[in-house]
Amino acid sequence: MMVFLQGLMMGLIYVAPIGMQNIFVINSALNNGLRRAILTAFIVIFFDVTLALACFFGIGVLIERYAGVRMAVSLIGSLTVLFIGLRLILSKPDAISEENTPQSVWKTVSSACVVTWFNPQAIIDGTMFLGAFRASMSEDEASIFISGVASASTLWFLIVSIAISLFSRHFSQKTMKVMNIVCGCVIIVYGVRLLGSFISNFYLK
Repeated sequence: MMVFLQGLMMGLIYVAPIGMQNIFVINSALNNGLRRAILTAFIVIFFDVTLALACFFGIGVLIERYAGVRMAVSLIGSLTVLFIGLRLILSKPDAISEENTPQSVWKTVSSACVVTWFNPQAIIDGTMFLGAFRASMSEDEASIFISGVASASTLWFLIVSIAISLFSRHFSQKTMKVMNIVCGCVIIVYGVRLLGSFISNFYLK
């Protein structure tokens, strides 16, 4: 249960920072009705979860076979997690478009695919961020952890869509900045823990 909750928490931290996916979901909620916003959320959830699975288990295969890869991912991943945290704290949230640009369902699907799977930074961050945790887990723990991550993606995008649709007048860039700072601080804490785990394992070799 604790591993699932850890996955849920890290999944929320992974998807919550304001980026291309969130801006896409927010714009849909601002410019369309609640039903369409929820549909968009489910489309983004599908692409986000499939990307998380690819990042997590793709690097996981190499980690299970090669101890050197495990150590390298632990080190690089922990440093990347720390960098992501600092970047979030210092970053300025992207501007939210107020243009009313309704899209067809297929256009929404293609756009969601692009902002997720064709975003190099998301792939790199996902591989390093999730791969770092995969490096410190057994096979059974990994399955439970990634289930928590997938659940977090589902909860987050649905909540964001519904909340923005209902309270769009009260949503601001200042709110997004506060969200980024909180997420960044939590990520840094976990990054320090991952780096400590790498150092401990290194000296045990």
